[in-house]
Parts: sequence; C-alpha cells; structure tokens
Amino acid sequence: MILISYGSSSSSQIAAIFSVTLLLFYFSEATLGSPCLINGLPIVRNISELPQDSYGIPGLTHMTVAGSVLHGMKEVEIWLQTFAPGAATPIHRHSCEEVFVVQKGSGTLYLAETHESVPGKPVEFPISANSTFHIPINDAHQVKNTGHEDLQVLVIISRPPIKIFTYDDWFMPHTAARLKFPFYWDEQCFQESQKDEL
Repeated sequence: MILISYGSSSSSQIAAIFSVTLLLFYFSEATLGSPCLINGLPIVRNISELPQDSYGIPGLTHMTVAGSVLHGMKEVEIWLQTFAPGAATPIHRHSCEEVFVVQKGSGTLYLAETHESVPGKPVEFPISANSTFHIPINDAHQVKNTGHEDLQVLVIISRPPIKIFTYDDWFMPHTAARLKFPFYWDEQCFQESQKDEL
C-alpha cells in the first residue's frame, strides 16, 4: 500500500511526489506491459488508449472495450468495431445474444434463420447511424459496410467468451461450419491464461 502524506517539510513533499510517481508507474506497467492483464487495470480507461487490431480481417479495426479474457467480464462483452467500405464480418453464428448500435456510417445486415440444415438466403436490412439491432441466438448473420465511408458499431454480446461457427457461404451445411474458439481478439490472452493455469 502506498501512503501519501502532505506536510510542510521538503522531505514530505519529495516522498509524496515519489509515491505518486510510483503509483503512476504501476498503473502504466499494468495497462501497457501486457495486453492480457486483468489485475491492476484501472476502472476508468481512455478508449483511445485501448489496443486495436484487424486480426487479419481485411478492412476491420476491432477494439475490446470490456471483455471476458482481457477484463474478467462474466456476463457481457463490449466491442467497438470499424469497417472500411466493402469490409464485412464472416458469415457466422454463435449461441449468445448480440446487440449492435451503429455509431456512424451505413451498411447492410444479412440475417438468416437457422432452422434448416443450411442458413439459406438471408434477409437484408439496411443499417445506418443511430440504428440498433439484435441477433437471435444461433441465427447466421453478417454485417457489411455497403456504404462509402467507415461503418462503426458498438457490439454487446452475452456469455463471453464466445464460440463462433463460420461459413463459406449461405448454403454451407451447419454440420460443415467451422468452430473458431477462442476468437481472434481473445486468442493471445486466452492462450496466456491457459499457460498460467498449468
């Protein structure tokens, strides 16, 4: 524990400055030393300082605002994703609830009910700034930027970390869909947490 006392002597002021410097160093190391630390993360974080990456998905910028693996969330996970024009998620489904809030731009939501042996032809929904929509559990879907500027969405999911089944097209059988777990943005941290448990 670091105690900070304020007195009239210069040695007390030096001790206070040293204590504050040590505290700031601790938090900068905890938040910047590894992208996977849960303990030591401050409650309030600056979103512009959170790690972001495309994870090999062309045109995507993903940021985990609050996540299961990175932040220890148990019930929900929140992402901020930006899609360049033409960029899209893979066709996929997952057994969790998902809500989108479109911050800016426009695009198309493709949604297919997953009651048959294949997703089938999806229904197309136009989306734009201030749109919000939810994805029913296990329904195959895809979000694509069909506009001319970046599409930015805030995404909230339940029961993280999620297991995602991806499809090559809308007529690929469910039995052939590929399981991706942990998903791209959780891989590094999930693998590190598994090493820690051994």
